[in-house]
This record gives sequence, structure tokens and C-alpha cells, in this order.
Amino acid sequence: MFRHALLKLMIPAAVLLGTHSASAESRLALVIGQSAYRSVPALPNPANDAKAVTQLLTDSGFEVSTASDLSQGQMREVVSEFAGKVAAKGADTVALVFYAGHGLQIDGENFLVPIDIDPKREADIPIQAVRLNDILNTLTSVPSKMRILMLDACRNNPFPDLKTAGSGLALIDAKIGAPGTFLSFSTSPGAVAEDGSGSNSPYTTALLTAGKEQIPIEETFKRVRLAVNKVTEGRQTPWDSSSLTEDFRFSGASLAGPKPAAAPKKSVAEWTRDLKGKPVEAANELIVADGTDEAYEAFAGLYPQTTLGRLARDWLVRHRRMVAWNEAVVINTASGYRSFLARFPDSDLSATARKLEQRLRNRPEFTPAVAAANAAVPQNVAFSGPTCPCNVQPPPQPLKVNAPVRRVEPDPSKKRVDRKPPRREPEDDVVVVRRPPPRVVYDPPPREVYEPSRPPVSIGIGVGLGGFGGGRGSNYGDYGGRGRY
Repeated sequence: MFRHALLKLMIPAAVLLGTHSASAESRLALVIGQSAYRSVPALPNPANDAKAVTQLLTDSGFEVSTASDLSQGQMREVVSEFAGKVAAKGADTVALVFYAGHGLQIDGENFLVPIDIDPKREADIPIQAVRLNDILNTLTSVPSKMRILMLDACRNNPFPDLKTAGSGLALIDAKIGAPGTFLSFSTSPGAVAEDGSGSNSPYTTALLTAGKEQIPIEETFKRVRLAVNKVTEGRQTPWDSSSLTEDFRFSGASLAGPKPAAAPKKSVAEWTRDLKGKPVEAANELIVADGTDEAYEAFAGLYPQTTLGRLARDWLVRHRRMVAWNEAVVINTASGYRSFLARFPDSDLSATARKLEQRLRNRPEFTPAVAAANAAVPQNVAFSGPTCPCNVQPPPQPLKVNAPVRRVEPDPSKKRVDRKPPRREPEDDVVVVRRPPPRVVYDPPPREVYEPSRPPVSIGIGVGLGGFGGGRGSNYGDYGGRGRY
């Protein structure tokens, strides 16, 4: 009887301990809403979206830092402070950033737009905006359990003078970045999101509903995709990419342990078989939930004359173009951009591809093997750069124990002759004239005093090899003209 009673007490205790271990993670969030733009019309929804998402995350156990209407410097500062909070909490922390406002794609890079921006040309954007890569790099630079980034930033380009700005935002693949990263965009890469007719955007509205369900984050954003696609009648479909290795749920405790393996992808033929005969709306929900090229290709082939079929074909073409564009940007060679132009000569990214191809035309390119290796390096995370062959240490040589030491006399005919380097004459002839010392008559004979000879003063311009040495002449003493690395 005692053993039975003890067993009844142990079962609830084990359940409580399991829940505690799953919910022991720290949750920190940064929510940014950019509405009061100065040089372009204000956006009403981002402020509302930020407020609503702050409440959702607070209810989900997050410690939320909220900021709104930030300048460039303020945006960088709050991101840096947030990274410091994540580092202070420790490695068992879920770090989440939600951004609502304008976003731009320039030269293959994504930028978040501060309210004080006023660009006149594309070259002003990297100076006045904030690179999305910088935010990702900052988050990955501190130890954390996982990083979640949600962007409601794919609105229309508000700067009509920026002719070569790409539509929407560029693709970022979390799978080739740091493990434990989840990215969600309010629409697919290269597409534009809508503000909607309500007080919140369609993306945030769907997130507020799906985030309250006790389901994994992948299922949460699958429901977000379906809801946004339906309310916009197929014009907008959110997109996400994940490299998470553990479970996460906005509502309820996350499950401990590694994530189960994903189901294998189905081929176009398999999708065609499964979709055939279904109503177009039901079939559309299946492919939107799946989100793969194979599903969209099968749907577009089965329903080519319907509105949803044509939108699916547009999605497929745009997604393949953005994947090819991402590959060209990651490799970043003239031949890479030429290959993109050969496939997509008349897209909204063609002008940028031609500009980058011209810029890199005289740059040496890697061999195919090295270029393929470099293509695996993501641009959305911090990395140390390609390995330099000069940094590779030679393999250790075996040591000979008690080996006799033989003294080898150098060959007199092969002795190295130390030769002084030829003296480089200054560019301008400098003649130094010294007056003879005055003749002094000493009462006792003077002592011999040693005075070293002084070299002639150089005022010529030194030719430096780098650093601060070159070009400073005699102001930097011996360093002038030789350069310092």
C-alpha cells in the first residue's frame, strides 16, 4: 500500500519536473515599430502591429523591450543593448526580434529603414539605413538557444528615385546559416506585402491568432501563411526558413529533446496525383501549407486557367528567380551575375545584376571548386571569412631521439655575402651646406671629442607600401617611405 501511494506521488512530480525543464529557457524579445517617417508618408499600421505583438509575446512569457520611430543610430543602439541582455541571460535564451516598417533590397542586400532616412540615390541606403545582416550577425555573436526574426517589412518601395531597388526583400536561407535560427517574412522573397484595411497588417493579424495556439513554431507560421494567402486572395503569401534543432512554441511549454526529422519532400508527380480532382481552393491550401516548388509546379499545371493557378505560377517563377539571385549574390563574381542575367534577362533585378557584373569584371575569380565552397558561406550570419592558405600550419615532423649531431662547415665558395641594399636616392637633389665651425684658440690643448656623423636630412616624399607609413616623408622618421602593415 505504501509503495502504491509513493508511486502516485512520483508520477505528478515527474510531470512537473519535465514541464520545468522544458520551460526553464529564458525568453527575450525586441519589438520595433516604425511609423513616423519624415521624408515619406507615415505608416499607420506598424505602431499598432508593434503594440499588439508586444502583448502577444508578453503573454507568451517573453521579457519584451519595445522601441518605436527610431533613427539609424537609435536602431543600432537598441539592437546592441538587446544583444547585451541576451548575453547576460546566458546560452539557454530564446532571442526574438519583431520589426514592422519599411524595408528595402539594394544590390542583393536587405535594409531596415530608420525614420530619419532621406536617400537621393541607391548609394545612400547603406549609409543611412541598417543592414539586416548586421542585426543577424549581432544576434548570432552572443550565445543563445535560438534566434527568431519576424519581419513585417516588405511594403512598397517608398523612394521612387531608387530605380534599381529590387521589389520586396531578398531571400535569406537560414539552413546555411547558424543552427537554431528561424526567419519569417510577411510575404515571399521579391514580393510586396499589403497593409490591409484594418488596424493591423494581414501578417500581424494572422500571427496574433496562430501564436495563441499550443503548436510548434513551424505549424504556427504554416497557419499564418494560409490565413494571409486566403485574406489577400492569393496575392500575398508569407515565407519562412528554419534551422531550428529544438522545439519552440509561443503558447505552452516547448518539448525537450531534438526535433523529429522532417518528412521527405514529394515530387511534382506525387503532388499532381494528390491534388488531381480536388477543388481549387482546397488544393491551394495544401500547396500553401507545404510551400515547396514541387507543390506549386503541380498546382500551376493542374489549374492553369484559374486565378489561383496563375498566382501560383507567378510565385514559382519569382521564387526560382530569387533563389538564383541569392546564389549570385553569395558567390559575388562577374560570371555569377552573367549567369543570372542569362536566365533572367528582363527581371526587376537585371539592372542591379549588370551594375555588379561591371563592377566585378576585372576582379580575379576563384576556381569552380573554391567558388562552390564559398557559395556555402551565408551572408546572413557572422563568419570569419574564407581560410587563407598562409594560415594553414604544416604537419608536425617526427623528432629524432638521440640522433648524432654533425657539424657541417659551410662551403667557402657558397658563403653568403652580406650586401647592403642600394641606397635609394631622393627624388629631388638636396644639398646641405654646413658652415665651418669657428676657430677657437684654447689655452690648454683641446681633448679629442667623438661626434658621430649625421646623415643628410631628407625632405623627399616617401613611397609607402601601406598603413600609415607611406607618403609622410620625414615626419614619421624611419617609417616614412617604407610603409608599415
